[in-house]
Amino acid sequence: MKKTVAVLLIVVFALALGITAAMANEGAVAGASDAKFNYYAMAVLGCGLAIGLAALGTGIGMGTGLGRACEGVARNPGVQNKIMTTLIVGLAIIESLAIYALVVVLIVFFVNPFKI
Repeated sequence: MKKTVAVLLIVVFALALGITAAMANEGAVAGASDAKFNYYAMAVLGCGLAIGLAALGTGIGMGTGLGRACEGVARNPGVQNKIMTTLIVGLAIIESLAIYALVVVLIVFFVNPFKI
């Protein structure tokens, strides 16, 4: 498992480093300057990475919370209502973090820094 994750991370980093060579602008983009093209290429790469990490983190957090809540209910069924209420509030807060990340990604993706 660790070897697969390590190989996957190496491939992702190799692609991230090679993206500038693959998207080299040799004047093929009509009317776009190099800075503008590079900004949008890096914005797309950064947005994808940001929302991916946000989804990964919130997914791990939700899974851990749900697992611990199930263990708590299995050990003491009498406090099921308190555990479920706390679980729902916790999951809502975790999900709001993913929504905040989505909002930041959309702002970065759709902002136009070249319009003055």
